[in-house]
Amino acid sequence: MKFEVYEKDKTVILGYHGGYFKDFDDYESWEPLDPYWEARLNNFLAGRQAQEELNNDVFSIPSTGALMECSWQGFGLENFVRILAKQKQAKKVFDDRGKFTLEIVKILAENDAQLILLYDDYGFKNGLFMSPRNYKTYVFPWLKRICNAAHKQDCKIFLHSDGDLLEIFEDIVACGVDVINPVESTTANPDYDIFKLHKKYGDKITFCGNVSPIMLAYGEIYEIETYAKQLIRELA
Repeated sequence: MKFEVYEKDKTVILGYHGGYFKDFDDYESWEPLDPYWEARLNNFLAGRQAQEELNNDVFSIPSTGALMECSWQGFGLENFVRILAKQKQAKKVFDDRGKFTLEIVKILAENDAQLILLYDDYGFKNGLFMSPRNYKTYVFPWLKRICNAAHKQDCKIFLHSDGDLLEIFEDIVACGVDVINPVESTTANPDYDIFKLHKKYGDKITFCGNVSPIMLAYGEIYEIETYAKQLIRELA
């Protein structure tokens, strides 16, 4: 990763250049992640304690990286694409992430987490990071198991994913995700619209967010208030 300057407005951003793993053999040489590392649960319990000390005026939500985002970032996009071209390697990488994330969710849910945030960007403004077929093969079987495990403990799953997800939105709903964020309002697809999606799926999934960071940074106050009120009025 390295810092870059976005020429349009001189914003400094952190860009990804490569990853930790050079190739699949390098990946396999590392020890697998340990979901039972005590610091993970301790962090959640510390957040819960802070919530109680503040008389539940705040709600502590535990979070974890999930399947897609953590997988490609570990390799970098170029190496990750090479992994995708080899089915056995791709399956091993995603299965490793799936098993790890599933165990994290089980541990949190069994310790009375009521809501767990999975951050896992599936796309960008013009589409998906990989084909719908690959999501259905490698990601969604695990996402469904993760949701089922949480629901057994009366815990909800909150999925954050930027990008245009229209091609796989029905699959996300079918996996049992309870909350989706943000339904990015600045994608290039006019049909990836939170109001249209709510009409179709509003009885199956809760929508969260959708106020663009661009609007928050550069919009007039009345514009932000008007749009936020529309979201509350039509979606809440």
